[in-house]
Amino acid sequence: MNLHPFLVAIEVGGTLAFAMSGLIEATRKRMDIVGVFSVAFVSAFGGGTLRDILLDRRPLFWIENQEYLWLVLAMVATTPLWLQTLRHKVGGRLMELADALGLGLFAISGATLADAAGMPALVSMMMGVVTAVFGGVSRDVLCNEVPKVYSDHRPYAMCALFGCGVFLALNTTGLPLPITTLAGIAAATGSRLLALVFDVRLPAWPAHRD
Repeated sequence: MNLHPFLVAIEVGGTLAFAMSGLIEATRKRMDIVGVFSVAFVSAFGGGTLRDILLDRRPLFWIENQEYLWLVLAMVATTPLWLQTLRHKVGGRLMELADALGLGLFAISGATLADAAGMPALVSMMMGVVTAVFGGVSRDVLCNEVPKVYSDHRPYAMCALFGCGVFLALNTTGLPLPITTLAGIAAATGSRLLALVFDVRLPAWPAHRD
């Protein structure tokens, strides 16, 4: 499947955003360079790899585009030069921002590829959620944390689902791909950031009763 150049840019952006979130979390855990690269790698490529396996796409996207690997390697190698400065300026918000951006980018990437493969709308939406969420889940597991998508009641997977729904709905109107893609990314990333800013939380399920 030949990807639209705009979709390639989206995939690169998602890869870098999730790689950054993995770098930040791994350095917080004071891992060595092998650990930092491992966490950055699974954060950046975990969701897209699972997506490609489920859609039976070969070769996997990071094998077909080895430039992605070099980008992640470059980020890891230069971490001491930029991470401390960014941390000093924006503190803990950096990881949340990178994670929210990666969520939106990969959600729409997954939904786009599933839709192009002829999948039903619901399957395409779920494929977008899987692509967006699995890298972060893998990152948290490697860092010995309960995955935030399961333990943090602020909407995460639902934001990805919302963004995919917006993208697919607009896609039926015949609007250009860049417009529908940006709208979907904005919906997913924007809703996640709003949930963080306003501390919106989903209730426990089933609800606890005293």
